[in-house]
Amino acid sequence: MRIMGLDIGDRRIGVALSDPGEILASPFTIIERNDEEHDIGTITDIITQREVGTIIVGLPRSMAGTIGHQAAKVEAFVERLRSHTQIPIEFRDERLSTVSARQLLQHTGRKTKKKPRYDAAAAAVILQDYLEERL
Repeated sequence: MRIMGLDIGDRRIGVALSDPGEILASPFTIIERNDEEHDIGTITDIITQREVGTIIVGLPRSMAGTIGHQAAKVEAFVERLRSHTQIPIEFRDERLSTVSARQLLQHTGRKTKKKPRYDAAAAAVILQDYLEERL
């Protein structure tokens, strides 16, 4: 089984997957948000195709640790996702995950003309933190 990491935003959802041994997280894809039914369908397709057994979702808490407007939107989306899958879904604090992802990608030295998207890398950071906590 694999574990899926999600970084849910208003315009994109970053997706990361663990290896089958659940040790290493890697960015997988970015889902461009269209409509919620499509977004959930894309996630459930990945769950089936990649044999995902657990989902870890980044919860965007404020720096003070409180739940604000964006976190409430993520929680609402996850509740709707739960009605489409039987696998467990857990939240993890995602504070600074995008900052960490940006720093990691900048250290690769890869240059591109396109504006880089950090969503899948941020999902991988969230998922890797979860995997390391379990050790």
